[in-house]
Amino acid sequence: MRLGGEHARHDDGQFEHWRQAVSTAFVPLAVVSTAEDGAARFTGTLRTTALGGLQLSEVGGRAVDVRRTRTSIKRSDPGLVKVGLQLSGRGVIVQDDREAVLGPGDFAVYDTSKPYDLHFADDFSMFVLMFPRELLRIASRELGTVSARRIPGSTGMGALVSPFLKNLHHSVVTGTMPTTPLVEDAVVDLLSAAVQSEAPADVAAPGATLVLRVKSFIDAHLHDPALDTTTVASHHHVSTRHLQKMFEADGHTVAGWIRHRRLELCRRDLRDDRFRGDSIGTICARHGLVNSSHFSRLFKDTYGVSPRAFREQESLPITA
Repeated sequence: MRLGGEHARHDDGQFEHWRQAVSTAFVPLAVVSTAEDGAARFTGTLRTTALGGLQLSEVGGRAVDVRRTRTSIKRSDPGLVKVGLQLSGRGVIVQDDREAVLGPGDFAVYDTSKPYDLHFADDFSMFVLMFPRELLRIASRELGTVSARRIPGSTGMGALVSPFLKNLHHSVVTGTMPTTPLVEDAVVDLLSAAVQSEAPADVAAPGATLVLRVKSFIDAHLHDPALDTTTVASHHHVSTRHLQKMFEADGHTVAGWIRHRRLELCRRDLRDDRFRGDSIGTICARHGLVNSSHFSRLFKDTYGVSPRAFREQESLPITA
């Protein structure tokens, strides 16, 4: 199994080099040094790798402000979310008129499609997970209610998730990270549960709970080729029109979401060594796509590469 992405480290004491590396590794960012002696004595580190659709990064430095501006969003908006776990020092994340002050073990989520600020007054290190917004199992319209909210690593869901993230970080640093897609799923599931636990009940969007139930139902029945909007609506005792409106408010259609989830699971299985002996037709049929030619066209249209080519490139050895 090949790790998606490559390992990199920048630790040359040059602020400009680090600044450019950070902006390249994540999304376009404005980074300035706030140290009293300027950037002359700056030291910074950056290590990044990938786990399926997740980018995992350790970033460290001293006395910097990082800003995601509207101008930089117009230049590039890949639709990603970031989860930052404070490893050392103190950090402040500002977004959606909220401010999350993080100490070691605390974490918070923020959206790269909106402006945000990060402030680090002194030496710091942070473990950052970046991935497509749709992987987070919450409605997109709810993301604005949970962004820049401190999730303490000592209580609630944070007490469960924070140690897991620390161990994941350790496995990245030591090169012992498991590469099975099941690990990726576990990371996303835990992060989603932690973020959902922070959503204010009084500002939750109407129908959001139903949408989550519907998505869980869809995931459990993707193997059924007959799964469609009518089936889903009937099971949840709502009209197809009402169901479509709820999904459209989140930027999707029901059929589009079913197709998206099927393709994602097929992509997961294509890079999973356990299914190396399964044909592409077997894999797509497993998730309700019985026409392998149609599946191949959908896959290439979505990911820019055929299922066969994707499987071959995922089987290449690590050359970092």
